[in-house]
Amino acid sequence: MTDRVGFVGLGNMGFPVAERLLAAGYPVLAFDVRADAVAALVALGADAAPTATAVADAAETVLASLPTPQAARAVATDISAGARVRRLVDLSTIGATTAQAIHTELASSGIGYVDSPVSGGAAGARAGTLAVMISGADDDVDAVLPLLESFGRPIRLGAQPGAAQTMKLLNNLLAGSALAVTAEAMVMGVRAGLDAATMIDVFNAGSGANTATRDKFPRAVLPRTFDYGFAAALMAKDLRLCMAEADELGLALPLGAAVAQLWDDTATTLGPDADFTAVIQPIERAAGVTVESAPVTPPPQR
Repeated sequence: MTDRVGFVGLGNMGFPVAERLLAAGYPVLAFDVRADAVAALVALGADAAPTATAVADAAETVLASLPTPQAARAVATDISAGARVRRLVDLSTIGATTAQAIHTELASSGIGYVDSPVSGGAAGARAGTLAVMISGADDDVDAVLPLLESFGRPIRLGAQPGAAQTMKLLNNLLAGSALAVTAEAMVMGVRAGLDAATMIDVFNAGSGANTATRDKFPRAVLPRTFDYGFAAALMAKDLRLCMAEADELGLALPLGAAVAQLWDDTATTLGPDADFTAVIQPIERAAGVTVESAPVTPPPQR
């Protein structure tokens, strides 16, 4: 029988990852502070636990997907009190400093820590195509690779605690920058009289192509759904962490700092739960334009 897998944190990313584990045949024991999220996963075949510690009492391997460094630290402390847990796989984006602190805390209880943030959004989680960045001791990483392969492509970055966090923050610096500058370019083009859908076609055929032009704009901006599945406040948090890590390394990143400030302003203006593809909305309002696909005219009735 396959060993039970613990899972803590059933948000926009955690829930579809847990679904993938269930689909791969792993018995999942789950906890989240939101009872409705746990109930939804139980309906798919998981078992429910009353606390994170209860998860760690019953499973040797626990995965966590949490929104902030503070939440990750609190859950790690709860898990360290578990009777059976041998390793924590942290899918959260929390920065290298927090990852290193969690590693030290868990090590004092004889528990391994696999730092494993993911990239690819909720759609990537559902499809099982996430990029899974990993740093941790070889024995712990080897033990969890089959789990990670059920929802993405694991990429090992070494044993140093926090190395995967640094990689994830740099990934999101590029992703957040691409989305923000694409929003500015699209607004400028529409203001000048260009068609939004045609602009995307040109960008994608030329050297301006990026993750925003290929995916985010066609899927969530041009149709005005703004439902990609990642909050603007989380992008702002990730870029703050990235800038803090740059400071610790003695680096000045002026472009990165400007992008981080834009995301802070966006989260404040739109609210923390706004989808990050809505970053274009304040730019549109300032320009007095709307970036959208031309409506399809239905054929005349006969």
